[in-house]
Amino acid sequence: MSIWQAIILAIVEGLTEFLPISSTGHMIIASSLMGINELPITKIFEINIQFGAILSVVVLYWRRFLQNFVFYKKLLLAFLPAAVIGFALNNVIDAMLESVVLTAIMLVLGGIVLLYVDKWFKYAVDNTVTYKSALIIGFFQCIAMIPGVSRSAASIIGGMSQGINRKAAAEFSFFLAVPTMLAAASYKFVTDLLGLELSDFIKLDFVKIQSSFAVIQPNDVKLLLIGNFVAFVVAMLAIRFFISFLTKYGFKMFGYYRIALGVVLLTLLAMGFDLKV
Repeated sequence: MSIWQAIILAIVEGLTEFLPISSTGHMIIASSLMGINELPITKIFEINIQFGAILSVVVLYWRRFLQNFVFYKKLLLAFLPAAVIGFALNNVIDAMLESVVLTAIMLVLGGIVLLYVDKWFKYAVDNTVTYKSALIIGFFQCIAMIPGVSRSAASIIGGMSQGINRKAAAEFSFFLAVPTMLAAASYKFVTDLLGLELSDFIKLDFVKIQSSFAVIQPNDVKLLLIGNFVAFVVAMLAIRFFISFLTKYGFKMFGYYRIALGVVLLTLLAMGFDLKV
C-alpha cells in the first residue's frame, strides 16, 4: 500500500464513518478499485484508522465528555446491547461481513428507509435522551451489525423513534460511537489481526504479545499514523457538515446516495469484479 492509497482510504473512512451511508460499502469499493483489497496491511489499516475517527468526536465535543456522571451512565446503557449481542454473535457477524452482496442489498434497503424516515418521525422534537431512550437507541445500533446498515443511521433513527429531534439524536449517535467503535476496533485488532486472546493479557504472556505485533512492519506504522491523522481531520469536517445538513434538509439525499451506491456495488459484482470486505 502506498502513502497515497493510505490517504485515500483514510479520507473515505473519515467521510463515511459518521454519515448514514455505511463506511463498509465505501471501503469495499475504494480498496477494490485500487487493487489493495487482498493485501494483509489493508485490513489492519481499515480497522486501525477508526481510532482517528473516534478521536475526532472527543475533540469536537470535549465539553460534553466533561459533563456529570449521568452522561456516562446513559452512554453505558446504550453501549451494553452491542457489547452483549456483538460478543455472543461474533462468528455470525464475521460470516455476514464476508458477503458483499448482503452489504449492497442492505445499502439499497437502508436507502429506501432514509427516504421516508423524516416523514415517519416528523413530530420528533425533544432534545433530551432519557435512560429508556438510550437503551432503545443501543438496541437499534445493533442492527448495524449487518454489513451495509449504517451504525449512524440506525442509532439516529432509534433516537427519533423515541421523539428525539434529528440534531440531538445525531449527536448522541456520535457520543455512542466512541465506546462502541473503540471496543469493536480494539477487539478485532487484537483477536483477528494479531491472533491474541484475552487470556494472553490476563496471563501477561509478553513473549506472545510482542511476537504477535511482528505482523506490523515499520513502513506499516508510518501508514497507520498518516491514516489516523487524515481520518481524524476529515471526520471532524464530516461531522460538522452532517449536523448542519441534517438539521436543514433531513435524510432524503443520503437515502438516494445509498441506493445509488448499492446499485454500483451490485453492478460491479455482476461485471465480475472481485470485491472483498
